[in-house]
Amino acid sequence: QVQIVESGGGLVQPGGSLTLSCAASGLEEDSYGIGWFRQAPGKEREGVAFTSNTDRSTFYRDSVKDRFTISLDSYGNTAYLQMNSLKPEDTAIYYCTWGLGVRVGITDEGEFDYWGQGTQVTVSS
Repeated sequence: QVQIVESGGGLVQPGGSLTLSCAASGLEEDSYGIGWFRQAPGKEREGVAFTSNTDRSTFYRDSVKDRFTISLDSYGNTAYLQMNSLKPEDTAIYYCTWGLGVRVGITDEGEFDYWGQGTQVTVSS
């Protein structure tokens, strides 16, 4: 049974940093796309950052480029989202997701198979 577990959310002041973690277990195939999505109150869920456990290329939405970094551990089963220079508009529930065979650049959440429960990130003074 596949499990996706996120951690690392919390309250941070504007300009601060947080690192989210996403541990995947029970995956049986080798090639997955990994994505971080977020959903702010009253808004639709949006893709933030993407990578894959094959070539480890990355893709970011414009509003987080140069501030957020997605990465994988050496085993390829734990993903991270390093978030720097956080802004109040980054406040949202952040979700990690894994999709079998999803290529980097695919941002449609319907393409992803397994989702975590979400972790709250609040940026406020």
